[in-house]
Amino acid sequence: MKQLLSITAFLLVFQFSNAQIATSAEDVSPLLIGEKVPTTEVLTSKNEKTTTNELFKKKNTVLIVYRGGWCPYCNRQLEGLRKIEDNLIASGYQIIAVSPDAIPEEANKYSSKYQLISDSSTKLIQNLGIAFQAPTKYGDILSKASKGMNSSVLPAPSVYIINKKSEILFEYISPDYKNRIDEKLLLAAAKALN
Repeated sequence: MKQLLSITAFLLVFQFSNAQIATSAEDVSPLLIGEKVPTTEVLTSKNEKTTTNELFKKKNTVLIVYRGGWCPYCNRQLEGLRKIEDNLIASGYQIIAVSPDAIPEEANKYSSKYQLISDSSTKLIQNLGIAFQAPTKYGDILSKASKGMNSSVLPAPSVYIINKKSEILFEYISPDYKNRIDEKLLLAAAKALN
C-alpha cells in the first residue's frame, strides 16, 4: 500500500511538473508538440466559467496567449490577426485569445470573430509551461488588469494550434515579448495541419 501511494504521488508530480512558474521568460519549460493541454478552468468574456477541454473540443483551435491588453506588442499582434482570421475560420478553426487579464468591457475591440478568455488565476499559462515571474515593475499593471488576481506572473507570448483532443499540433513561443509570429507563417502552418 505504501509503495502504491508513492507511485501515485510521483505520477501526480510528474503530470503537473509543467505547472510551475519560471524565474524568467528564458527559463520557461513549455509543453511540447504532441502533448495534451491539461484541462484548466478559465473565464469567458461573459465572466462564465468553462474549461479548456470544453473550448477545444468544439473545433481545432488557434490559441493566442498574450501578456495583456496593456501591452502594445500584444495589441499589435491581435490587430494583425485580423488579416488572417477569415482564412483561419474558413479552414475550420476557431480562434481563442487568452491573457492573465480579467475580461474588460471592450473585450473584442479587435475582432468579434475570436473569443477572449481570462486566465487571471494564471493556471492555464502555468499548465502550458509558459508562466514566469514578472519583473516587479509590472506588479501594479498586472494587478489592475487582473482585478487583483495576479500581480506577479506573465506568460511568454505564444501561439498554438490545438486539435479537438486538446493535443498540441504546432507552437510558437518567444521569450522576447517583442517577437511575434508572422501572420502568414501562422496561416501556412494552420493550413498545412488541416
